[in-house]
Amino acid sequence: MAARQETGSGEPTLIWERPEPPSRPTPSPLSRDRIVQAAIGLADTDGLESVSLRKVAAALDAGPMRLYRYLSTKEELLDLMVDAVYGEIPAPEPADGDWRGTLRSLAHHTRRAALRHEWFADLLAGRPHLGPHALAHTEASFAALYGAPGFDDIDTVLPVVDAVNAYLVGAIRKEISVLRAERVTGMDEEQWQRAAAPYLSRVLATGRYPTLSKVVQDAAHPDAETTFDAGLDYLLDGIAARIAR
Repeated sequence: MAARQETGSGEPTLIWERPEPPSRPTPSPLSRDRIVQAAIGLADTDGLESVSLRKVAAALDAGPMRLYRYLSTKEELLDLMVDAVYGEIPAPEPADGDWRGTLRSLAHHTRRAALRHEWFADLLAGRPHLGPHALAHTEASFAALYGAPGFDDIDTVLPVVDAVNAYLVGAIRKEISVLRAERVTGMDEEQWQRAAAPYLSRVLATGRYPTLSKVVQDAAHPDAETTFDAGLDYLLDGIAARIAR
């Protein structure tokens, strides 16, 4: 959640309620959008740890203190960045009661946004995001369910959306962790498997892990998108079966 700032009356406001200051004609004009896009560029290139108000100001050829006219803290900047990525996620088409199709579309588009901006996965969990794009995304998730057959009670809708989001966050984080490991180690998945194969073969040969051995030797190992879609289908199938009871 965004950090709060006190108004003149002492009432705290979030970044979403504070108007952007008027622009000033300077050699390096600023706006919240320019600040956010510069921060996203840094995070896309070097990760969240590279984002600071000082580095963003340098990227914009501006003094750091100028940024404080547009936001108060790094936490507010992160909130703005997250909301900008939510703005890249297309709104679902009217689904005519096809709640599964809507949730699947939102999940896949969210995954693709996270693969474009890997740092986004680090900020997906936690307290709800309250920016306008994030709220529109959340609204679409609830609206896909509420009023559909079996979803007349909002207390049924909420845990289903929570379950889908939990799967989404976990699956995306796992996939991105693998991508990061490939960059850190310099080995892709196939190279890593070859390097680990002698050890794993010796361990499995002990017979202590018969089911794991079956998985390693006989199970299909599809690509990341297929795996993501299959897991999502299992979850949606389970939700549909429970609602139909």
